[in-house]
Amino acid sequence: MSSRTLVSQAQLQRGRGKVVYWILLSVVVLGFTLVFLGPLYWMVTGALKSGQEIAQTPPTLWPQDPQTQNYVDAWTNLALGKLLFNTFYYAAGAVVFQLVFDTAAAYSLSKLRPVLGNVILGLMLATLMIPAMVLIVPQYVTVIDLPILHINLLDSPFSIWLPLVANAFNIFLLKRFFDSIPEDLMAAAMMDGASPLRTLWSIILPMSRPILGVVAIFSVTAVWKDFLWPKLVMPSPETRTVSVGIYAFAGGTPQNVVIAASVIAAIPTVIIFLIFQRNIMSGLTSGSLKG
Repeated sequence: MSSRTLVSQAQLQRGRGKVVYWILLSVVVLGFTLVFLGPLYWMVTGALKSGQEIAQTPPTLWPQDPQTQNYVDAWTNLALGKLLFNTFYYAAGAVVFQLVFDTAAAYSLSKLRPVLGNVILGLMLATLMIPAMVLIVPQYVTVIDLPILHINLLDSPFSIWLPLVANAFNIFLLKRFFDSIPEDLMAAAMMDGASPLRTLWSIILPMSRPILGVVAIFSVTAVWKDFLWPKLVMPSPETRTVSVGIYAFAGGTPQNVVIAASVIAAIPTVIIFLIFQRNIMSGLTSGSLKG
């Protein structure tokens, strides 16, 4: 079975067309590589430069006198160990809360099909059209005075975990995957006397490991890169995330040390992506089951 592309196979077989194709492809790939890796390269090399070299114009492509001491200063002066621990803790909690509640919501909408389920899903997806900045004020008011319980959640990890639970995109992503699981499996489980909860635990979840991994990685990334919300709800220096902590110390810290701290803070997410990139792609592209 032949596939249709922008360039026909006949044109690719010709000498000139083949050369033009590979030249354009190389230019596009190289351009995107520079766009994505350029800032990372500048950040890593900038962390090795002295304060004078990093401020000079034009900038140097490689540090004249690499200073690895900048990383040591960043770790000790900015208390990165504590900041990274806080962020890992918040990210782990976000993963647990999202996997439990978002999976339950998606399973209910996909397989249990409650009354007005499509309406509820539509309202959830409609929230994706609301800018995140618009939700900051009502979320903050809710956090400082939790309705019914009247609890102040400032400096509490729940102020980060609870808003992340209501993630319409993850619920939709999980629902789409659950929709691809054959109904015959559900019917067979019901005939064997399995309850809906037992079916979810024994059948749905084992088959959904790729998409659950994607949701987990999205949760970790969301916590790791967020700045404004943790800055508002975690005012104490003891509860800050790594992004807020680096910003708080940036005012009286040399720029090269701040850049070194940013490199250290970025390393965990890069490692997670490199390890689980295959799982991410398989989870995002999984939409059907092969019998």
